[in-house]
Amino acid sequence: MKSVFKTSLSLLLIILTLCHFCVLPVVAETTPENTETKEPFTINAPSAILMEASTGTICYAKDANKPMAMASVTKVMTLLLIFEAIDNGRLSLAQEVTISEHAASMGGSQVFLEPGEVQTVETLIKCISIASANDAAVAMAEAVAGTEEQFVAAMNEKAHALHMENTNFVNCCGLDVENHYSCANDLALASRELITKYPKIFDYCQIWQEDITHTTQKGSFPFTLTNTNKLLKQYPYATGLKTGSTSIAKFCLAATAQKDDITFIAVIMGADTPKDRFQDARTLFEYGFLNTSLYYDNIKEETYDLAIQKGCKDSIICQPQNDFSFLAMNQENLNDIQKKTNLPKSIEAPCKKGSKIGSIDYYLGDKKIGSIPVVTTESVSKATFSFYLQQLLTHLVTGDNRSGR
Repeated sequence: MKSVFKTSLSLLLIILTLCHFCVLPVVAETTPENTETKEPFTINAPSAILMEASTGTICYAKDANKPMAMASVTKVMTLLLIFEAIDNGRLSLAQEVTISEHAASMGGSQVFLEPGEVQTVETLIKCISIASANDAAVAMAEAVAGTEEQFVAAMNEKAHALHMENTNFVNCCGLDVENHYSCANDLALASRELITKYPKIFDYCQIWQEDITHTTQKGSFPFTLTNTNKLLKQYPYATGLKTGSTSIAKFCLAATAQKDDITFIAVIMGADTPKDRFQDARTLFEYGFLNTSLYYDNIKEETYDLAIQKGCKDSIICQPQNDFSFLAMNQENLNDIQKKTNLPKSIEAPCKKGSKIGSIDYYLGDKKIGSIPVVTTESVSKATFSFYLQQLLTHLVTGDNRSGR
């Protein structure tokens, strides 16, 4: 018995004095560059951008960081905050909203909501998405934040979070007002956030025509919503998203289109005519679909079993944080893409769930084209003296030679 105890005690002392260290790799993160590009076609609008949605890659830019009036393309951010509120449970599609005097007073594009009228959240989303209704936008802003002013503050906070560096919102609908501006690049960022996180927006912005019912003190009567985005009828791959026009902003557009597995966002600012903004968007889409291809690696569900030192467990499960996609241009061969898994042989406890412990790096030839973090799927605490003592006592009582972890 003494021999077993001495052996176990020696083992415990060895464990407590050994230290293992692991150097965590630095994960390189790539961001799309917003550079001026010159292509063999003409974009008539003074400012425009073409962005691929899944990667954020910018394929074309023309004065895309210039702050300009944005008209009702403002409502891309308005819709983004509405869908966020629905997603986190603060709103539901069936929830009823009572129209205020302030909301009903909005001019410009509207659906003629009256004070005291009640509409559901879903109906008001349709009014915003299809008919670009300013009154509906303000009504929803009040439903989300209490007042339009508080909602606008949230819009600017979200713009900051999305790195929309040349944007400032003063209202939620896009009516011309001093100091209300954005740029093509920023509106593409907001559009990307909306369509990738809340693809349900396409259920509404693709509706060409639909009737709603006004119920007021004067009675009930139908009102027809007609989509302001004529590109839906003019271009076979168009899927959305939002038009805008005022005397100052001229004709603006945040358009989306999908062909095969690629989704593009085209933002047009300050076009002279409605026809010009739609033609510019179509030109950019055709250029993008003709000259790009998408590489996609579905790796998010892959798992790795990694040894963990000085912890209450022997190993820990890790997995990629998300899937990987890369937009190839200039006839690049996607078959030449290679990936390299960079993981340490072991890590040291303690370790929190979601900790970045390695990466999967992608190369096209010698050029690194992207990296996906590999993170832990659970937390493992550091083994304490009492933990080892408990393991020792368990061993002495049961005679089990395993660590018990």
